[in-house]
Amino acid sequence: MQIEIPHYVVSVARILVKEGYKAYLVAGAIRDTLLGIEPHDYDIATDALPDTLIELFPKSIAVGAQFGTVVAVQQDTNGENFTVEVTTLRNEEDYLQGRWPSKVTFVRNLEEDLQRRDFTINAMALDLSEHGIVYLEHPLATDEFTLTHKHTYEFTLLDYYNGQGDLAQKMVRTVGDPISRFTEDGLRPYRACRFASQLGFTIETQTFEAIKKCLNVSQMVSAERIRDEFLKLLYKSPRPSIGIELLRESGLLNLFLPELVQTYGIKQDIGHAFDVYHHTLRTIDLAPDRVKLAALFHDIAKPETATNDGHFYGHDQKGADLAEQVMKRLRFSNLEIKNVANLVRWHMFYYPYTEAEIKALQNGQDESAAAQQNAPAHSEDVKEVKFWSDGAVRRFIKRVGIENIEDLFALRIADATSEPGSMWSPEEIVALQARISKVLAEDNALKISDLAIDGNELMEYFKLPPGPDIGKTLTHLLDLVLENPNLNGKDELLNAAKQYLSQSGVITL
Repeated sequence: MQIEIPHYVVSVARILVKEGYKAYLVAGAIRDTLLGIEPHDYDIATDALPDTLIELFPKSIAVGAQFGTVVAVQQDTNGENFTVEVTTLRNEEDYLQGRWPSKVTFVRNLEEDLQRRDFTINAMALDLSEHGIVYLEHPLATDEFTLTHKHTYEFTLLDYYNGQGDLAQKMVRTVGDPISRFTEDGLRPYRACRFASQLGFTIETQTFEAIKKCLNVSQMVSAERIRDEFLKLLYKSPRPSIGIELLRESGLLNLFLPELVQTYGIKQDIGHAFDVYHHTLRTIDLAPDRVKLAALFHDIAKPETATNDGHFYGHDQKGADLAEQVMKRLRFSNLEIKNVANLVRWHMFYYPYTEAEIKALQNGQDESAAAQQNAPAHSEDVKEVKFWSDGAVRRFIKRVGIENIEDLFALRIADATSEPGSMWSPEEIVALQARISKVLAEDNALKISDLAIDGNELMEYFKLPPGPDIGKTLTHLLDLVLENPNLNGKDELLNAAKQYLSQSGVITL
């Protein structure tokens, strides 16, 4: 087999071979190369023991030395570091908590090592110690050549489990008995669905049926590991819907995201051709990566907000709350949770951009086709679209956050275009973008810190102590300025504050 390998990877193998050890290129790099995909990681298996590896690679990182794995660090001619994971050939036994082997035995036989791996497409190897690692003809193939440069080599492909055949058939199949493989490691069923989705493969029948029989083991896997595997499926798949449906059919999805499973079969008779589940999957497929998580959660609360008349009142607000709960359970960062919940909360915005729509809304006549198709069902939002003055635009920016506007638009587009019969037009976004640009160009206040006075000035002027009344007053002043930017002057704001505090009973005039 001919393969291009970065020189820094070959350098690691050369060090091992020079000291009399075997060096095999294994795992995903071979699979991806055979599929014509650029590998991102390179793993080497060797018969050198972990202590020896640490000696041979002084700059190595012992990330899993007890399991025989170290990360060798190599530098290119510019001093940039590159890493290669090097693992001692091993057997694993007595898995605990559905994930970790309690007994690791180091071996010298490659086939014995490969039989512990998950899938046949990941269980192939190239013997890099073969022929002392000789270059094919290459005019620039010298030791002085930049270590990051790739060269073409020819080695024998070692394929004991017909990984090439399964690649040709586009099949995900376990090495050996699938029940045994999935009982050893509960993350492997998730990986099977992810590889099928990412590569456009199918899961071999016995392998897929074994997933259903090993759900008790998969349930033991930590939320963090499941989350990471799911995110790979979400971001690396051309169509994540394929992998998500495999997760649902196998029962895995119900283990970590039952809220999405509950959307299956929830009909949407108004303005939708699909049930909530399939609409969500179509939206995810269409959404850019930066809003795929928001697409996943945007209708997650529809099952609990469904009414007998086909509406889902308040599903955006409840959806934001539910997204926050689920993401906390899956150990997402606070920032990720905040961003996704914010997009879910405001994804139902509707901006009337034609004169007919605006007139119909102003007259309370929602029977127009455009209004019926596009206007949100929430009474509060329908009321809001009647008042898209510059003040309404400012309030919209304030609620969503100027830094989140483009992501919200991307989610809105994916949501609308996922329905084949949608009457939504991208002109809505174009028109609202123009309004937002106009408002921002006027340099109006959009947050409390933009006001012409602050809390300290309020306390000093009205002789008030620190407390919630100051915060409520500033919020009230900001609302006034959002509607009328001309009020953002010190005298005007102090007069407005005096009136507000008096009406609230905080001060006496």
